[in-house]
Amino acid sequence: MNFKIRTAEKEDCKDISRLIMELAVFEKMPEQVKITHTELERDGFSPNPFYECLVAELPEENKTKEGHTIVGYALYFYTYSTWEGRSVYMEDLYVMPEFRGKGIGKGLISKVAQVGKEKQCVRLQLSVLDWNTPSLDFYVAKGAKDLTASEGWHFIRFDGEALDNLAKEAPRD
Repeated sequence: MNFKIRTAEKEDCKDISRLIMELAVFEKMPEQVKITHTELERDGFSPNPFYECLVAELPEENKTKEGHTIVGYALYFYTYSTWEGRSVYMEDLYVMPEFRGKGIGKGLISKVAQVGKEKQCVRLQLSVLDWNTPSLDFYVAKGAKDLTASEGWHFIRFDGEALDNLAKEAPRD
């Protein structure tokens, strides 16, 4: 299949937002999506962006029946390991179902790895839902390690009221 992986542009945010919702539906959590394309534009295309994104784009003649040419994305950002240094965290990798198995997901994750290596990142990290065995198998086949199984790590989150309460406990300046 003919496709191109390219750096997302601000004008792509409506398509990225559409794909985020598709991913949330796939993950059985659409009600948890609160972000809009406007916030994606602000957070990814400001002078100090919070994330970077790649999109998979088809030629116009291969667009979807709904008229879309952007059929996948990888959204990522940089973190830091106090043990190993620079790291890249891939928040999302998504390809529309009818375009899976055509090398698009492999192209996206490989490009994220390449970008990370160019910035001297020593690892690429991501999370996968425990029931999403096709994705887990895909990542393991590419050489990823399941740290939950091998090292026993738990992924922890503070949000909403818990985050508010924790922030209130910060020492005053």
